[in-house]
Amino acid sequence: MAEKNENVEVEQQLPPRTVWQTLWPGATRWLWLSLAVLVLDQWTKHWASASLEYGRPRVINEYLDLTLLHNTGAAFSLLADAGGWQRTFFIVLSSVVSVMLIIWLARLPRKGRVLLAVAVSLIVSGAIGNLYDRIAFGYVVDFLHFHYQAHYWPAFNIADTAICIGVALMLLDSFLYKEPESTVSTEPGTESAPVDEQLR
Repeated sequence: MAEKNENVEVEQQLPPRTVWQTLWPGATRWLWLSLAVLVLDQWTKHWASASLEYGRPRVINEYLDLTLLHNTGAAFSLLADAGGWQRTFFIVLSSVVSVMLIIWLARLPRKGRVLLAVAVSLIVSGAIGNLYDRIAFGYVVDFLHFHYQAHYWPAFNIADTAICIGVALMLLDSFLYKEPESTVSTEPGTESAPVDEQLR
């Protein structure tokens, strides 16, 4: 009974949710970043498809060519020659991962985990960007082709770049983030931080 009363007191101390918090729970406000990167990804793919000749490099400098390629595999042409089953596999995988990541964003605190929120948002944008390509065309449009002398890195796109940066930021967050010490106390007469600060 005492525990139930404590839960009621905690709920009463919580500030009321605003309309913004209701529409964009947790850290989902960072989905604006996902949208911006998604638009950039699709615009550059459209430009590459309209301006570049398939398979013919347009030399930018000694390290970068713009080469239009169609990738039926994963990022950086992984499983591109698997025989066709990979299209359905990656569509399902990308869809599930995107939904799970958005749910994760919704459960993150609105403040305090900015690096992780940015990382997840970037991965979401990359996953959805390549997912759209697979559904619409059956392949992913790649055009960024880096190389050094005779050594060529597999062609990729903005979505692949967003995923890689997102994963790197997620790893960085895992090293930098420290769980805050709990200040909630059930002992009478002891002080504790305000509830809204504890739940941020």
